[in-house]
Amino acid sequence: MPHINLLPWREEAKRLQQQQYLSILAFLALVTFLVFFLISTYFQARIDGQIARNQYLTNEIKVLDTKIAEINTLEQKKKDLIQRMRLIEQLQKSRNVGTQVLDEMAKIVPSGIYLVKLEKRGPELFIEGKSESNNHLANMIREVQSSELLTDAELESITASNGDNKLLSDFKMSLRIKGLIDDADKADGKRTTVGGR
Repeated sequence: MPHINLLPWREEAKRLQQQQYLSILAFLALVTFLVFFLISTYFQARIDGQIARNQYLTNEIKVLDTKIAEINTLEQKKKDLIQRMRLIEQLQKSRNVGTQVLDEMAKIVPSGIYLVKLEKRGPELFIEGKSESNNHLANMIREVQSSELLTDAELESITASNGDNKLLSDFKMSLRIKGLIDDADKADGKRTTVGGR
């Protein structure tokens, strides 16, 4: 007798085939998820490592900036100290300049010239006086040129005297003191004047 299978075998085969298909899809989805998760974890670790390196470099840059600021401050202090040392050295040189100038003036002023006023402004000396002749003034200028302390003698004016003695001429002259600091720009603006009418 022939066997007739009345069970729905086609539907059962189709259902098994669908289960296998869904299992394969689930497996592939799981594998894909794992691959993406591993790739994402790898790149995130790289990004985190780069961020850590950047942070380290930023911190080191801040430390170096602080050191550079300290170096700049030290450089400025060094410049200030050098400037003070030079100023002290120049002041030391010009400490006795008043006495030296008066001593030098006694050497360079020939007989026949009478000083009325001697004024110091910074490194410059302004002289007003009377002279018996122009030759005496020429001799004085020559003496200034050979002086070790004074230089740049410049005769500003010679005028006939208006006073009692018509034989004397009034003159004005300017000189410079060699190696003297320019104290004309000091705040107090003091002037040293010797002599008078």
